[in-house]
Amino acid sequence: MKKLSLLLLTMMLFVSACGTNNEDKKNSKSNKDEVFTIGVIPAQTEGEMKGALDKLQKVLSEKMDREVKITSYPDYNGVVEAMNYDKIDMAYFGPLTYVVAHEESGAKAIVTQLIKGEPFYYSYLITHKDSKYESFEDMASDVKNVKFAFGDPSSTSGSLIPSIKLKDEGIYRSESDSDFNNVRFTGSHDATALAVQNKQVDVGAIDSAIYDKLIEEGAIDGDQFKVIWKSEKLFQYPWAVSKSTDEKTTKKLQQIFLDIKDKEILDAFGATGFTKADNKDYESIRKAAIKEGTIQE
Repeated sequence: MKKLSLLLLTMMLFVSACGTNNEDKKNSKSNKDEVFTIGVIPAQTEGEMKGALDKLQKVLSEKMDREVKITSYPDYNGVVEAMNYDKIDMAYFGPLTYVVAHEESGAKAIVTQLIKGEPFYYSYLITHKDSKYESFEDMASDVKNVKFAFGDPSSTSGSLIPSIKLKDEGIYRSESDSDFNNVRFTGSHDATALAVQNKQVDVGAIDSAIYDKLIEEGAIDGDQFKVIWKSEKLFQYPWAVSKSTDEKTTKKLQQIFLDIKDKEILDAFGATGFTKADNKDYESIRKAAIKEGTIQE
């Protein structure tokens, strides 16, 4: 009987050890086997970015020694929601969408792009060269005749910053309540630029860096535009990781981006390079978002 009990005990210990060993192997499974997912906002139309994003995906996969998948989302808010629900590990946000994602899910800014060596850009109000408006004041004095275009509702330079300016001037309260002849949201910066160029709208709000890039690429004719208003400096679009991303992965990602010299990748973001970023760099945007009621203090 003692021998039988000893045999049963030995078998139980063996099975337990095997189970523990298998669990250890499972738990110690390298994250190399997991796809690292990245979501990108539609700052421009998907076709404009596809080649560069495919190349960036390849660079990140090789440098991180794991599969990386980059997905361009149809709207800004979709990327925020994807981060909130752990559908992505990293995201390319606009400053406003980053502030929202940080507030809702703890997303952490780690990198941003440099434009002509600086991590800043502006919100522009642009009009057609044939327009009689030469300044913001000209437009405001004739506001009842102005057809106005924002970009995406979640865009910093295409919506948040210009809407604050317009509200401070007392000529805009919401899309359905303003002194303008008409207000629309085009959904992207390039769509806004084309709407102004084709005289579908009189004035549009746009990201300065994307505006310059569209002109350089010949996507729009720079000679057909006038800039009638320019905001204060805005910190550039961040690449942010999820709250659960470990320090080692974060530092590796930062170094990979800092080392990128590929012209196609840089040109897609209108960038001359990348630099490190931190949550505090977006404090002014956070304050603007609180002022607009986008997030709570």
